[in-house]
This record gives sequence, structure tokens and C-alpha cells, in this order.
Amino acid sequence: METKEIAIVREEVRKLLGSDKSGHDASHVERVEALALKFNEEEKQDAAVVSLIALLHDADDYKLFGKESAENLSNTHRIMNLAGIPEKTQETVIEAISTIGYSKRLKGITPALPEAKIVSDADMCDALGALGIIRSFQYASSKGNPLFDRNLRPVTKLSAEVYQAKTQDTVVNHCFEKLLKLRGMMLTEAGKKEAEVRHDFIVFFLRELFEEENAPEWADYLNQYLKGL
Repeated sequence: METKEIAIVREEVRKLLGSDKSGHDASHVERVEALALKFNEEEKQDAAVVSLIALLHDADDYKLFGKESAENLSNTHRIMNLAGIPEKTQETVIEAISTIGYSKRLKGITPALPEAKIVSDADMCDALGALGIIRSFQYASSKGNPLFDRNLRPVTKLSAEVYQAKTQDTVVNHCFEKLLKLRGMMLTEAGKKEAEVRHDFIVFFLRELFEEENAPEWADYLNQYLKGL
């Protein structure tokens, strides 16, 4: 049963992210929460903490709110204070959010808290599968970037700095630079099982796209890429 504190957090996050068009809207956050709670049925950690981390994990995303907000987690602090979340729980949530995200993994930062591992897996799984493709389209469209450019190759050695600074990209390149790598970043058994299925859908999508685009050189690139995973 949802507590009044979590209900307040949920409502504030809906207000904060309600107008987002980049694939980081409230529906994404609530899918991550639902999937994290599903994973938690196996992992058996604190469900309330899992919900709070999931609901707030994008409240200060640098892509949406800038570097300063991401470093200070100002929205996260504000919302938890408004909701009356106990200080000890706030500290746990802040610690967790500070370790979640693909750019942080590129920096060598991996979640240590069990609840953070669960939410990290759920967040990465929402970047895979059919919804992952849709969200990639949304983000690319918000930046004016195309689905596919056969002359624009993915970055093979991607640092956190390069990843965060990229402006010119395509959905296809995003698949190679991030999405296809997520399966290997799962931290829970439940996450690993879910990611396997969703990863296969990304591969299926790319194979079909390259067939329809008559781009055999990209199909070959995909095959070689997959051998290295």
C-alpha cells in the first residue's frame, strides 16, 4: 500500500516531468518504478526505498536540468523535504541516485546499495525493448537528430565526457553506443532475465532496419559488434 509520503513524491515528479518530450517523462519514471518493484519480488529489499529511488532517479537528470542540478540533486532534495521523507531515508535515496545512470557507469561508478542496483536495472531495461526504441526516437526528435545516417558511424570508445557532450547522433548509433551494452550491465538476477529478452528485440529491430534500408555493410557491422559483447 502506498504511503502518503510516496504519493506526494509521485505527484511532484509528475509535475516536474509532465511536459518532457525526450523520453524521460513521468510515464518512464513510473514504468521504472513498476519494473523495479517487480524485480524486488525476487530481490526482497525495502520496497518503499525502491519506489522513492525509482520515482526520483530522473528528477535532476543533467540532460533535462543541467549539470548543476545533477551535481546538487536540488529537485530531489526539495521534493523529499516537501513530502516529509525521514532524513535517514533521504540519505539512502541520495546515495543511490548519485550512482545510477549510464554516464556514471562510463566513469566506473556502480551502484552498491541493493535498492539502487534494482532501480538501475529497471531503468536500463526501460531503455531496451520496444519502449527503448520509442524513447530513443523521442530523444532524437527532441534534438533534431535522424533515425539513421549510413555515413555517420558510432563512436567505438565512448567516455562519459564524450557521451554527455554529444549533440549530433542517430537512433541507430545510440543503439550501438549504449543500448546494446546494457544487457551486460545488469546487477540483479531479475534484471538479467528481463534484459535478455529486451536486448534481443533491439537486435531484431536493427537487422530488419538494415535489410529494409539495403545497408549490408551495417548488417556486417552489427554482426561483428555482437561478437564482441
